[in-house]
Amino acid sequence: MSQPTAFITGVTGQDGGELARFLLLKGYQVHGLARAPHRFDWSRLEGVAGARSNLFLHQGDMRNAGGVMRVLREVRPLEVYNLAAQSNVGMSFKRPDETFEVNAGGTKRLLQAVCFLELEKTSRIYQASSSEIFGPSNGVPHTEEAPFNPCSPYAESKLEAYRHVQRHRELAGGYACNGILFNHEGPHRWKGFVTRKISIAVAAKFLSIEAPLALGNLDACRDWGHVSDYVAGMWAMLQQSTPEDMVLATGEARSVRSFAETAFSYVGHEIVWEGSGLDEVGRDTETGELLVTINPKFYRPQDVSMAIGNAAKARRVLGWKPKVTFQQLVHEMVDADIERLRILAADGRDNSLLAAVAD
Repeated sequence: MSQPTAFITGVTGQDGGELARFLLLKGYQVHGLARAPHRFDWSRLEGVAGARSNLFLHQGDMRNAGGVMRVLREVRPLEVYNLAAQSNVGMSFKRPDETFEVNAGGTKRLLQAVCFLELEKTSRIYQASSSEIFGPSNGVPHTEEAPFNPCSPYAESKLEAYRHVQRHRELAGGYACNGILFNHEGPHRWKGFVTRKISIAVAAKFLSIEAPLALGNLDACRDWGHVSDYVAGMWAMLQQSTPEDMVLATGEARSVRSFAETAFSYVGHEIVWEGSGLDEVGRDTETGELLVTINPKFYRPQDVSMAIGNAAKARRVLGWKPKVTFQQLVHEMVDADIERLRILAADGRDNSLLAAVAD
C-alpha cells in the first residue's frame, strides 16, 4: 500500500503544526505551505519517527496562486487541508482587504488550481471555516443549520470561503467540506490571542516576573476546546464516503474572565473582581495585589458576546467528541509558557514573549 500524501496550507500556524504531527503519526507524507517555512517549529514533532524525512516545507503565499499550483502539481495529494488564514479577528478590522485576499481569495485560488490540474476527483479538500460566520449564539448552541450573521471582516471573509467550497462541491463534483470550528487553543497558539496573553502573564506571575495583564471584554464567552481534538476531527471529515460540512465544538461556553480565573488559580492566585466596566480590576484575594486591568483598546469595534456550538452531527457521523477538558487546556498552556519563560529568562530574552501581554 502506497504512503498517503497530504498538503497543508498554513503549516507553521497552531493548527497546521498540530495537524502535521497528527498525520505524520498516521504514516502520511506531509507537504506544508507557508510564507516563511523556516519558522516551522520542529520541536513540535519531537518523538515522531521519521518526521524530517516525511515533512516537506514549501514557500508560498495564498495571495499568489503560483506557490499553491506548484505544490499541487508536484505532489498531487490525496488530502488538502486549507488552514492558511489571517485569523486574528481584531486585526481584520484594521486590515479588511488583506483579510479577504488571504481568506476568501486564497481559498478560491486553491480550488481553481485543483480544477485546473484535474484533481477534483482524486484530492479531498478540507476548508477551515469558523464559528465566527454565525455571529452571536445568545446561549443557543449553533448547528450547521444556524443562520449566518458575520460581525467582522474576518467572519465575512470566512463565510465567502465557505461558499466557495460549497460551489466547488456542487459544480465540480469534488470532495470538499467545511469544518465550522469553534475556538480551539493550545500551547502553540499565537501570542497575540487573548488565551496566550493570559497564559503568558500567569506564567510570568508564577516565576515572579513583572508582566501586568490588561484585557478587554471580560464577559465575552467562547466555546473553547483543545487543538489536538479538532485536528482529529478535520482528518475524520475527509475519511467519509460523502463530503459534509460539520460543526466541531465542546458545547460549553466560558468567559474570558473564567479563563483568567482558571489560569491564575492554577498557580495559587485566586481572583476577586472589583469595580465595573472599564474600571473593573482583578486582585489577588489574599494579598490584594493587582492581577488584571481593563484596557479599552482591546475591545473590538463589533464583537460576538457569546459563541457556543452543537457538534451533534460530528458525534453521530464521525464518532467525534472532545477529550481534553477546559481545565486541562488552560493548565497545559500555562505549563508550556512557564517552561518557555524559564528558557528565555536564562538567555536574557524574556521580553520577547512578555511584550505580547501588553500589546
